[in-house]
Amino acid sequence: MYGKCHSASAAAYGGAMHSKFQEARNKFGGSFRRPKYNVPTNVVRTEDGFEVHIFAVGFEKQDIEVSVNGDTLTVSGTRTLADDYQPDFVRQEYPIKSFERVFQISDTIDVENIAAKQENGVLIITLPLKPDAKPNKQKVSVQ
Repeated sequence: MYGKCHSASAAAYGGAMHSKFQEARNKFGGSFRRPKYNVPTNVVRTEDGFEVHIFAVGFEKQDIEVSVNGDTLTVSGTRTLADDYQPDFVRQEYPIKSFERVFQISDTIDVENIAAKQENGVLIITLPLKPDAKPNKQKVSVQ
Protein backbone atom coordinates (compact mmCIF):
# COMPACT_ATOMS: atom_id res chain seq x y z
CA MET A 1 0.00 0.00 0.00
CA TYR A 2 2.76 2.48 0.93
CA GLY A 3 4.60 1.68 -2.29
CA LYS A 4 1.54 2.47 -4.39
CA CYS A 5 0.87 5.76 -2.59
CA HIS A 6 4.53 6.71 -2.80
CA SER A 7 4.65 5.88 -6.52
CA ALA A 8 1.44 7.74 -7.20
CA SER A 9 2.66 10.86 -5.43
CA ALA A 10 6.04 10.60 -7.18
CA ALA A 11 4.30 10.35 -10.54
CA ALA A 12 2.13 13.35 -9.70
CA TYR A 13 5.18 15.30 -8.56
CA GLY A 14 7.12 14.27 -11.67
CA GLY A 15 4.23 15.32 -13.86
CA ALA A 16 4.08 18.71 -12.13
CA MET A 17 7.83 19.16 -12.58
CA HIS A 18 7.58 18.21 -16.25
CA SER A 19 4.85 20.79 -16.62
CA LYS A 20 7.05 23.43 -14.95
CA PHE A 21 9.90 22.61 -17.34
CA GLN A 22 7.55 22.91 -20.31
CA GLU A 23 6.38 26.30 -18.99
CA ALA A 24 10.02 27.38 -18.66
CA ARG A 25 10.77 26.28 -22.23
CA ASN A 26 7.75 28.16 -23.52
CA LYS A 27 8.67 31.25 -21.52
CA PHE A 28 12.23 31.25 -22.83
CA GLY A 29 11.19 30.48 -26.41
CA GLY A 30 12.25 26.84 -26.46
CA SER A 31 15.57 25.74 -25.10
CA PHE A 32 18.24 28.40 -24.96
CA ARG A 33 21.80 27.51 -25.92
CA ARG A 34 24.72 29.87 -25.72
CA PRO A 35 26.79 29.91 -28.92
CA LYS A 36 30.14 28.18 -28.46
CA TYR A 37 31.95 31.38 -29.33
CA ASN A 38 30.25 33.25 -26.53
CA VAL A 39 31.81 32.00 -23.30
CA PRO A 40 31.68 34.68 -20.61
CA THR A 41 34.84 36.79 -20.71
CA ASN A 42 36.18 39.78 -18.81
CA VAL A 43 39.16 41.86 -19.93
CA VAL A 44 40.89 43.74 -17.14
CA ARG A 45 43.41 46.56 -17.57
CA THR A 46 46.37 46.13 -15.22
CA GLU A 47 49.37 48.32 -14.50
CA ASP A 48 51.55 46.14 -16.74
CA GLY A 49 49.09 45.20 -19.49
CA PHE A 50 45.84 43.25 -19.59
CA GLU A 51 44.28 40.10 -18.14
CA VAL A 52 41.67 38.11 -20.02
CA HIS A 53 39.42 36.12 -17.69
CA ILE A 54 37.47 33.34 -19.42
CA PHE A 55 34.77 31.38 -17.59
CA ALA A 56 35.87 27.87 -18.59
CA VAL A 57 34.02 25.81 -16.00
CA GLY A 58 34.48 22.06 -16.39
CA PHE A 59 37.50 22.35 -18.70
CA GLU A 60 40.79 21.05 -17.33
CA LYS A 61 44.13 22.66 -18.24
CA GLN A 62 44.86 19.91 -20.74
CA ASP A 63 41.50 20.64 -22.46
CA ILE A 64 42.45 24.27 -23.24
CA GLU A 65 44.64 25.71 -25.98
CA VAL A 66 45.89 29.29 -26.11
CA SER A 67 47.69 30.48 -29.26
CA VAL A 68 48.83 33.70 -30.89
CA ASN A 69 49.03 34.14 -34.64
CA GLY A 70 50.06 37.65 -35.67
CA ASP A 71 47.63 40.03 -33.97
CA THR A 72 45.11 37.32 -33.06
CA LEU A 73 44.84 35.56 -29.70
CA THR A 74 42.77 32.37 -29.94
CA VAL A 75 41.53 30.49 -26.88
CA SER A 76 39.70 27.20 -27.30
CA GLY A 77 38.66 24.29 -25.17
CA THR A 78 37.42 20.83 -26.06
CA ARG A 79 36.60 17.94 -23.79
CA THR A 80 35.22 14.49 -24.31
CA LEU A 81 31.88 13.60 -22.77
CA ALA A 82 30.33 10.18 -22.38
CA ASP A 83 28.29 9.15 -25.42
CA ASP A 84 25.20 8.69 -23.26
CA TYR A 85 25.48 12.20 -21.76
CA GLN A 86 22.67 14.03 -23.56
CA PRO A 87 21.29 16.71 -21.22
CA ASP A 88 17.87 18.08 -22.06
CA PHE A 89 18.67 21.73 -21.35
CA VAL A 90 15.89 24.11 -20.49
CA ARG A 91 18.54 26.84 -20.48
CA GLN A 92 22.24 26.54 -21.29
CA GLU A 93 24.51 29.47 -20.51
CA TYR A 94 27.97 27.92 -20.70
CA PRO A 95 29.38 25.29 -23.02
CA ILE A 96 29.86 21.73 -21.86
CA LYS A 97 31.81 20.27 -24.79
CA SER A 98 33.75 23.02 -26.57
CA PHE A 99 34.32 26.74 -26.80
CA GLU A 100 36.41 29.19 -28.76
CA ARG A 101 37.15 32.90 -28.39
CA VAL A 102 39.23 35.05 -30.70
CA PHE A 103 40.69 38.42 -29.65
CA GLN A 104 42.54 41.07 -31.64
CA ILE A 105 45.67 42.18 -29.79
CA SER A 106 47.76 45.23 -30.53
CA ASP A 107 51.44 45.32 -31.38
CA THR A 108 52.08 46.78 -27.91
CA ILE A 109 51.56 43.32 -26.35
CA ASP A 110 54.72 41.39 -25.46
CA VAL A 111 53.68 38.16 -27.20
CA GLU A 112 56.75 36.25 -25.98
CA ASN A 113 55.68 36.68 -22.35
CA ILE A 114 51.97 35.89 -22.52
CA ALA A 115 51.09 33.54 -19.66
CA ALA A 116 48.00 31.53 -18.72
CA LYS A 117 46.77 29.91 -15.53
CA GLN A 118 43.52 28.41 -14.36
CA GLU A 119 41.89 29.21 -11.01
CA ASN A 120 38.49 27.92 -9.87
CA GLY A 121 37.20 27.32 -13.39
CA VAL A 122 38.42 30.69 -14.68
CA LEU A 123 41.21 30.78 -17.25
CA ILE A 124 43.36 33.87 -16.68
CA ILE A 125 45.57 34.96 -19.59
CA THR A 126 48.12 37.67 -18.83
CA LEU A 127 48.98 39.95 -21.75
CA PRO A 128 51.95 42.10 -20.70
CA LEU A 129 52.81 45.29 -22.52
CA LYS A 130 56.18 45.62 -24.23
CA PRO A 131 58.57 47.66 -22.08
CA ASP A 132 58.58 50.56 -24.55
CA ALA A 133 54.76 50.56 -24.66
CA LYS A 134 54.31 51.10 -20.93
CA PRO A 135 53.35 54.64 -20.05
CA ASN A 136 56.14 56.60 -18.43
CA LYS A 137 55.12 57.72 -14.99
CA GLN A 138 56.77 60.71 -13.52
CA LYS A 139 55.98 63.07 -10.75
CA VAL A 140 55.39 66.66 -11.76
CA SER A 141 56.05 69.30 -9.18
CA VAL A 142 53.46 72.00 -8.73
CA GLN A 143 54.89 75.52 -8.71
